[in-house]
Amino acid sequence: MKLITAWFNRNFSDPQVVILGLALVILLAVVLLFGRMLAPVVAAIVIAYLLDGLITPLQYRGIPRIIAVLIVYLAFLFFVILILFGLLPLISKQATQLVQQIPTMLTEGQAVLQTLPQLYPEIISVDQLAEIMAAIRMELTTWGQRALSISVASVLGLITVLIYLVLLPVLVLFLLKDKGLIVGWLQRFLPKNRQLTAEVWSEVDRQMGNYVRGKFWEIIIVSVASYIVFVSFGLQYAMLLSVVVGVSVLVPFIGAAVVTVPVVLVALFQFGWGSDLAWLTAAYLVIQILDGNVLVALLFSEVNNLHPVAIILAVLFFGGLWGLVGVFFAIPLATVVLAVVNAWPKVEIPKTSLG
Repeated sequence: MKLITAWFNRNFSDPQVVILGLALVILLAVVLLFGRMLAPVVAAIVIAYLLDGLITPLQYRGIPRIIAVLIVYLAFLFFVILILFGLLPLISKQATQLVQQIPTMLTEGQAVLQTLPQLYPEIISVDQLAEIMAAIRMELTTWGQRALSISVASVLGLITVLIYLVLLPVLVLFLLKDKGLIVGWLQRFLPKNRQLTAEVWSEVDRQMGNYVRGKFWEIIIVSVASYIVFVSFGLQYAMLLSVVVGVSVLVPFIGAAVVTVPVVLVALFQFGWGSDLAWLTAAYLVIQILDGNVLVALLFSEVNNLHPVAIILAVLFFGGLWGLVGVFFAIPLATVVLAVVNAWPKVEIPKTSLG
């Protein structure tokens, strides 16, 4: 008990630390209790935060803030419209074609598997192959039932998406336009002596800004590089697969491993076992290696790297809390936690002499 009391007195003797700690606890409670309800608000705040990073340089050039807000906001709307009516229809079309081709792929795969007992009788027998095929059919049946239930529930999901499409741009506009009023209103609830809070926010702003901007460019670069490679080899569903590969960088380590499977399978069923498959796989692996060892080092040189275990825990926690949106924001939120820890005042433990 004395150890706990000493630790508490050592770390929370400063009133600023106590206030900051209470604010973080309240914020965590709000996220846990009202996370799903506040998801669009959090998304709007993140988007407005990113766009504000583009508004500030325009203000430095002498452009009034309201004009800078309109310029950046209109560019943002144009970008969203381009994705909704240009990119998404193409991805949706290719995804539909891929789903329709799955039965043909399975038939071809079954034909290949049936030749294995003849080619490698010492490794796999006819009975073992029959068990494998039965397990695959069972999994496909289960997957089909899940897909049906998802398609039925997607009507409500579509309504939610439509609400978000209307609500998010409005929230983003008011957050950008009335930034000064909102910040001033929030500062009314903070104590006058808030040097520690300012230091923590400065660290969070630096880490968060560098991370989010870096991830945005990483997604663009990896997607474009993958698309060029896939189109060069004539791979089907090039746009769909390149976007999936680009978005996978949001979940380091896990994302790259997961998206490799559909890329290799589509190439295998299209090209078969041959040099085209080998060269495409090699080019794809080169992109992943350059992303992990070169691009990440260039884009995130000023960001504290998270341990792989911390990344996995963040994805599991926020993904379980908010679903796909939580997976998207897992690493930025974990980066915020790390920034708070780094900015937290360090208290030196007095050394005691022995004897």
